[in-house]
Formats: sequence, C-alpha cells, structure tokens
Amino acid sequence: MKIFKKLIGFIFMIIVYLYWQDNRIMVTKYEYQSKKITQLFYGYRIAQISDLQNKVFGKHHKKLINAIKKQYPDCIVITGDLLDRNRTNVNSVIELISEIVNIAPVYYVSGNHEHQSGKYNELISALKQNGVFILENNKQIISKQNETISILGIKDKSVNTNYQKILSVLSNIEKTNFQILLSHRPELLSVYSQYDIDVVFTGHAHGGQIRIPFIGGVFAPHQGFFPKYTNGIHTQNDTTMIISRGLGNSTFPFRVNNRPELVVVTLGKEVKEYE
Repeated sequence: MKIFKKLIGFIFMIIVYLYWQDNRIMVTKYEYQSKKITQLFYGYRIAQISDLQNKVFGKHHKKLINAIKKQYPDCIVITGDLLDRNRTNVNSVIELISEIVNIAPVYYVSGNHEHQSGKYNELISALKQNGVFILENNKQIISKQNETISILGIKDKSVNTNYQKILSVLSNIEKTNFQILLSHRPELLSVYSQYDIDVVFTGHAHGGQIRIPFIGGVFAPHQGFFPKYTNGIHTQNDTTMIISRGLGNSTFPFRVNNRPELVVVTLGKEVKEYE
C-alpha cells in the first residue's frame, strides 16, 4: 500500500512538472549591439512570438498578452506556426492578434504549419484585416525621423521558397545600414549569412523539445537528433541568428527543461572596450 501511494505521488509530481513546463512563460532578454544601429534606435525593443501552434495561455490569451505588455516592445515579430495543422483554429489566433496590435506594430512570416493546415489564405486575410504587416518575401522600412532600419521576411520553405534568390533581392532594395530578417527555419543560417543581414529571428526547433543539461535539445524538425540550432544566439560571418524555443507544442505534447519562451531583444550601440 505504501509503495502504491508513493507511486501515485510520483506520478502526480510528474504531471504537475509537465504542466508547469508547458504553461509557464519564460521571458528571455538579449541585447544586440552594433555600430550600424543609429542613435534614435538605441533602446528599440523587439518582442518575438514563435511556434504558438494554436496554444492558449490563460483565458483569451491574457497571460501571453500581459507578458508582452510588461516588456514595452516597440514592435512584435512573429516567426511562423501561429496555427497547428492538427488542431487549426484561426479565430483563436486572431483573438490574440487583435489585442497585441494595440501594444506595438506586428510583423509576420509563416511557418510550415500554416501552409499544411489548409488555412493559410484565411489566416493571411484575417491578419491583414487586423493591421499586421505581412512579410512573405517582402520588406518594410521602420523610420524614426530621418533614421531607418529594414525588416525583411521570408515565406516558409514548405512552399518551395527560393531563399537565396529572394534574399539577394530583398537585401538590396532600399538598403539601409541595419537589416533584420524574419524567417521560420534556423537550420538555414549558412544561407542567411551570405547576405547583408545583421539579425535573423527564427523558431521551428521548439528548443529541441526535451533539453538535457550541458547537452541541449534532443530533436528538432529538419535537423534530427541532437540538433545544432535549437535556442539562443548563433553567429556566422557578420550575421547573428536568434532562435526562439517557441510557445506551443505540436506532434510531441510535452516540454522538458524547456518552458515556453517569449524572446525580447533590445538594440544598442556598440560598446568599445574603453567605455
């Protein structure tokens, strides 16, 4: 009887832990410094949503909305998979979007799940109606007085996107000193780094789903077991890639050592050693 009670207690603790891992949002903050960032953009804050997969945090998304509000972002970027192909709900996503567009301008690129859900066109139409900037192989200029930065976006590879061709065009149209790219897939860093891209925001890897201390993620789509790109900051040539661990789950229903992540990046000037 005692063994049975201990077993029940152990199972209960596992359930509580998994629930906490799946539902307690973690805010990860980075500061990106560069001499290419002009003075009016010092302190500019970017909040990143990735891989929501139709998950809802609190009633009417209140927990996620409040987490974003507390960061006072100047813009919000979405790097794909708002929808989940297995439980697609466009209305739920738009309920979130209709609130966060009142916090800051929102910029969006797709992930593979939007295209696989069969609801891509419906989602894009609803996002546009709510004032979201759709950056599917497109570019926007963010201006402050006479200073600007560019924000580029790539449609997901699941629709046979030619990343190299698109980037060669986007990175040279109305070129400014500082360029940000939104793209769903982190495994393409070697492609992004061939162009004049300063910072790339990506997701897709779900943090490796299960994270082992000192080793990292166990599995990521399109990278396989013990993938290289699952979270954090990675640099190749002069391009810095920031990977969100994402917010939701898809085929695998649990996160282990891998809480849902809201990424916030603050832009700043390059700090010299003598300063």
